Amino acid sequence: MRRLPVYLVLDTSGSMVGEPIEAVKNGVQLMISSLRQNPQAIETAFISIITFDSMARQLVPLTELAAFQMTEIKASGTTALGDALKVLSRCIDTEVAKTTPEQKGDWKPMVFIMTDGIPTDNWEAGLAEYRQRKTALTVACAAGAKADTASLKKITDTVVQLDTTDAATISRFFTWVSASISATSTKIESSGKEVTGWEELPPPPAELNIVV
Repeated sequence: MRRLPVYLVLDTSGSMVGEPIEAVKNGVQLMISSLRQNPQAIETAFISIITFDSMARQLVPLTELAAFQMTEIKASGTTALGDALKVLSRCIDTEVAKTTPEQKGDWKPMVFIMTDGIPTDNWEAGLAEYRQRKTALTVACAAGAKADTASLKKITDTVVQLDTTDAATISRFFTWVSASISATSTKIESSGKEVTGWEELPPPPAELNIVV
């Protein structure tokens, strides 16, 4: 079976304390519940959670939807986005099956990065490492007015911005992520092709401003 790997790379720095981090946890749970109702997603989508604050870590390895269990996340520390990109690169290297002459590998991963701040580490070193990996689509979300869209635009052209980090707005983001994963799973199952750009995803809700 060819899997669709999906990596959620989530900012858990100190500025996310309170409502924002609770909204992220609830958003992930709602996303998983929604995807479990999609037969194509159940067949193909595998989810991983990577968090970053003063350092990055993979909290949930690439896991099928039926077995996915969210672990506790807390907000503290700084914003090591570069370390997150390095961890993400290593996870892609070790978890995503490559195509060989004998068999087809996994589909190219979808990556969703969410941050509410400015990177505090040597993040461009992590970016250089990440650029060597092939993904179907990388989406970056600048959550709130203090998020650094300029750095996110260097990671990917596909950047959205949330005006606020309240529960309702963050929930809308994860609802859109869920719809995007579902649309990709459906396309893979029906046509055997990956989603490669904005135009193939569901339109983002009003709360998500596309950064150009």
